[in-house]
Amino acid sequence: MADRSLRALGLDGAPAELPLTYPGRPVGEPALLTGGELLPLRPEAGPPGEWPVVTGMGEAEPGLDAFLDRMSAARVRSRHPVLAVGSNASPAQLHHKLTRRGPGATVPMAPVEVHGIGVGCSAHIGRHGYVAAAPYADPAARRTLVAGWLDDAQLAVVDESEFNYRRVWVPGGDFPMTLPSGYRLGGAHLYVSLHGVLAGPGGGGPRAGGGDQRGLLSALLAASQALRELLGPGPEDWVARARADEAVRAEGRAVFRREGWVLPEGLSLGEGPGGHRTGDQPGDRAGDQPGDRPHQALPTPRS
Repeated sequence: MADRSLRALGLDGAPAELPLTYPGRPVGEPALLTGGELLPLRPEAGPPGEWPVVTGMGEAEPGLDAFLDRMSAARVRSRHPVLAVGSNASPAQLHHKLTRRGPGATVPMAPVEVHGIGVGCSAHIGRHGYVAAAPYADPAARRTLVAGWLDDAQLAVVDESEFNYRRVWVPGGDFPMTLPSGYRLGGAHLYVSLHGVLAGPGGGGPRAGGGDQRGLLSALLAASQALRELLGPGPEDWVARARADEAVRAEGRAVFRREGWVLPEGLSLGEGPGGHRTGDQPGDRAGDQPGDRPHQALPTPRS
C-alpha cells in the first residue's frame, strides 16, 4: 500500500504549530486517522461503522467497527460525531491535540454536506495567534464540513482545547447532514464561539471565515489603526505578538468590539443543566436520532 502518512499525503503541519496555515488542510474523503496515517474508508449504504477500511494488505477489507475492535478502540456507535468548521477538520491538528494529551488519535473522519450553518470568524484571538473560524446560523448555507467521531476521552481533550467555545448539539432534523454514502446523521456536536463572530467589511452579515489566515489578518490590520499599533505591521508580527502575551490577545478582542465589528452569537447557545457547557446524555452517540434531551440546541434556521 502507498505511504498513507500525513506527511506523504501533504496533510501534515498542525495550525497550532504553524498559525498562518490555519485552518490547515481538511480530509477530502472518508478516512480513519490512526498512528499518524489516514486509511481510506469506502462509503457504502448503512452507517459508517459498516464501511470497509482499505488497508492495502491484500486481505478482505474489514468493516470499520471490526477494524476498531482489532485496535481495542471504541466502535463508531459509541463515539460522538463532532462537526468541524475550523482546524478540527485537519487531521494534523487532531493528531496534535490528541497525542499531546494522551488518549491517542484514532478517529474516523468524513466530509458531510450540511444545510443551515455558515462559517465566520470568532471575535477573539486564540492562544496560537490566529483568528479562528466559528459557525453561525444561515438558512441558505449548503456547505461541506468534516465530521470526526470521538470517543469519550478524545471528546474531553477537544472540549478542553476549545475553551473559547461552547459545545452544542445540532439536530439533524433541523440542519440536515448527509455523508458521502447518502447516510443521514441524526445530529452532531458543534463548537460555537463564546465571543460572537466578526462582521464583514462595511458591516452587515458575518465576515467569511475558515479561509486564508494571512489574508484575513492583513485585512483586519488594514481596517484598524488600533490593531496595527497593537499587532502590526504584518501577519507574522500579529502571530508572534499574540502568541507571546495573553494581555495582547485580550486587548485585540477589545479592539474588535471598539471598532464595532462584533456580532452577537450567531447560533443560540442555550444552557445545559446548571448553566455550564453540556456534556453527553444517553442517546447522543453516533447515528442516533436525537430525542428529547437537555442538550444545548440550535434553533431551527429561519428562512
